[in-house]
Amino acid sequence: MIKNLIISRTDGIGDVILTLPVAGLVKRLHPGVKIWFIGRSYTAPVISACEHVDNYINWDELTGLAPQEKIEYFTSLKADAIVHVFPNKELSQIAFRCKIPLRIGTSHRFHHWLYCNRLVGVGRKRSPLHEAQLNARLFRPLGVRTTPSLDELKTLMGLTRTADLEEEYAQWLDPQRFNLILHPKSKGSAREWGLDNFNQLIRTLPKDRYKLFISGSAEDGVALHEQIKMWGGDVTDITGKMPLAQFVAFIGRADGLVAASTGPLHIAAALGKVAVGLYAPMRPIDPGRWAPLGQRAGYLVLDTQCEKCRHDNHCQCIESITPADVVVKLEQLKAR
Repeated sequence: MIKNLIISRTDGIGDVILTLPVAGLVKRLHPGVKIWFIGRSYTAPVISACEHVDNYINWDELTGLAPQEKIEYFTSLKADAIVHVFPNKELSQIAFRCKIPLRIGTSHRFHHWLYCNRLVGVGRKRSPLHEAQLNARLFRPLGVRTTPSLDELKTLMGLTRTADLEEEYAQWLDPQRFNLILHPKSKGSAREWGLDNFNQLIRTLPKDRYKLFISGSAEDGVALHEQIKMWGGDVTDITGKMPLAQFVAFIGRADGLVAASTGPLHIAAALGKVAVGLYAPMRPIDPGRWAPLGQRAGYLVLDTQCEKCRHDNHCQCIESITPADVVVKLEQLKAR
């Protein structure tokens, strides 16, 4: 009987979002289980918003502790099991030294052979499965015997505890129009659609029906400064204007979002918003692996091979998705 479980996923926001449904699966299988989720500082608002997670552990804060202090902290949790969804050698060592009874990791990492006592054969790079399904496979020793469908996983996001949106940000939204967030940049985490395409999309969407926002980090805002000036009153610039917890809340109050395969796209999808993902047809970064999961989420990708773009800074395949295609997809998802 598992009473206390640690889930470790210390990488990006999208990766974390696609791990949260497994916490819901475990709660179904082990009623009353308490789940701790280890993440980074910048993923804290997302993890804390999930109803399936009982406690958030900030790995960035723990890294400053002495080795023995880390051991004492994790020992105090009295965990019955830990699942290393994202391989982290130091966390594997800590769990081993704390003598957590069940230590689960992928067999594709050498240090898991040293420190885990249950290895699961999950190879991600060439798998046809979605990232969320691959995450679920790691929980086989905890009773997740079959690979859940994407439709089932969509219902288990559990982002029901988002922060209340502060009035200074809420007043930007227009209740008479469809509030659409455009997120042009990716910080290198995905192939980008390109500013020319976003420019054309902004010019195409009817202003009497859509209120448009440009989102991104403060750094993105600097890079996009001249472009945003050119767009003028057609868009509202929210780059770097609010902390992540408020940005999550803003997405939750808006109506939709368009982006490449980035954290904001997965947040919007998980919150049930209209979410249009723009993808390159290149494994392992294609939508087969990273499509947004949500009841009103969808994606666009060319039906072609993208090998010519693999080592290029620009991806002609994703840039060939037309703004007209995006408008059609938006209207389809809005009708759901």
